[in-house]
Amino acid sequence: QMQLVEVGGGLVQPEGSLRLTCTASGLVLDNYAIGWFRQAPGKEREGLSCLTKKDSDIWYAEPVRGRAIISRDKARNTVYLEMNGLKPEDTAVYYCAASSHYSNRWCRVRDFEYEYWGQGTQVTVSS
Repeated sequence: QMQLVEVGGGLVQPEGSLRLTCTASGLVLDNYAIGWFRQAPGKEREGLSCLTKKDSDIWYAEPVRGRAIISRDKARNTVYLEMNGLKPEDTAVYYCAASSHYSNRWCRVRDFEYEYWGQGTQVTVSS
């Protein structure tokens, strides 16, 4: 069974930081582009960042550019999203997803191009 699981969410104070972890079972993440997305209450799902197969390219959406780092640990079959300078507007459910659509050269966070999704982890930024 192919499954992605996100952990690392929780309550964070404004200007704080966190690291979200995406682990996989049943698929080797290094064979996929991995994206991070979020969905806030009443809003559409938003793509944040992606990492190509073989880590040859990384892309960040404007809302998190300069505040986020996506990385991969091949040995652990895990992808991380570290974020700092968190703001209340970062409050959302955060999802990781895997895509076989993209080449090794580039990726984007078009959610319809991602086949496998985790269940999400809640991040709440509040004092």
